[in-house]
Amino acid sequence: MARPRGGHDDGRPSKAGTFFLATLVLWLVSVLFEIAFNRRKELVVIVSGCFFFQVANWVVRKFVSRDPLFVNTAVSLLHSSITSASVIFILVHQWMRSSPEEIFKHTNLVKTTWPWAYQALCFSCGYFAYDQLDMLRYRLYSGWIPSILLHHLILLICFSLALYRNVTINYLILTLICELHSIFLHIRKVRRMAGIRDAKSLVVKVEWILNWSTFLVARLASHVLITTKLILDAGKFDKGVELPLALFGMAGMNMLNIGLGIDLFSAFKREVYPQRNSHHE
Repeated sequence: MARPRGGHDDGRPSKAGTFFLATLVLWLVSVLFEIAFNRRKELVVIVSGCFFFQVANWVVRKFVSRDPLFVNTAVSLLHSSITSASVIFILVHQWMRSSPEEIFKHTNLVKTTWPWAYQALCFSCGYFAYDQLDMLRYRLYSGWIPSILLHHLILLICFSLALYRNVTINYLILTLICELHSIFLHIRKVRRMAGIRDAKSLVVKVEWILNWSTFLVARLASHVLITTKLILDAGKFDKGVELPLALFGMAGMNMLNIGLGIDLFSAFKREVYPQRNSHHE
C-alpha cells in the first residue's frame, strides 16, 4: 500500500491540513444552517452527494482495494464520469430547446437556471466536500499550500454562494466541462497504479492523446472563454458580489490550470522519455 503523501510522519495533521479542515467545518455549518433555518430543502442534494460518494468510497475499499490513494482516485473517476455526462445532457437538452445565441446570453447565464443544472451543481458541491475530507483524513496532499485542497476550497466557496443566492448557476455548470479532462487524469493514475506504464503501448498513447486534447479544449480553453465572457459582460452585472466572486473564482481556476498543465507536461516527459530523463538526472 502506498503511503499517503503530506502531513507529518507522527500522524499529526500539517498546518495546511488544520486550516483546510477548519474551512470545511465552517462550510458544512453554513450548508446545514441554510437547510434548517432558511428552509432551503433543495440544498439537501449537497448532503446526498456527500453521502453517495462516501458510500462509493466504502464499496471500493471493501471489494477492490484498501489503498487510500486508489480508493480516492476511483471515486474521483466516478464523479468525473457522472458530472461530465450530466453537463453534456444539460447542454444538449438546452441546445435542442433554444439557439446557441440564446443559451449564452448574459441574462440566461446569470439570472435563469437550466433544467437539472441546480441539482447537478449541488451534487458536485457534495463531492468536493467529500473529497476534501477524504484527502485530509488520509493526507493525500503535499506542499505548504496544497493546490488540490485550495482548488476544492475555491469551488466550495463559489458553488455554495451561487447556490444560496440562486445566481450564475449556468455559468458554473459550464465550468464543470473540465471534468471531461479529469476523467483521463484519473484513468492515467489508475493505469499507473495497475502497473501499465509502457509508453510504447497503444493504450498509453491513446490515453495521452485524449488527456492532452481534453485538457486543451475542455479545461484550458473553456475556462479562458468563460473568463473572457465575464469580462466582456462586466457592465451587465448588477451591483453586488456576483461579478467579483465569479472573476475571483475563474482567476483561481486559470492559475491552477496553468500549474496543472506544467505538471502534466512534466509527467508526459517522464513517461514518454524515461531514459532521457534518467540520464539528465
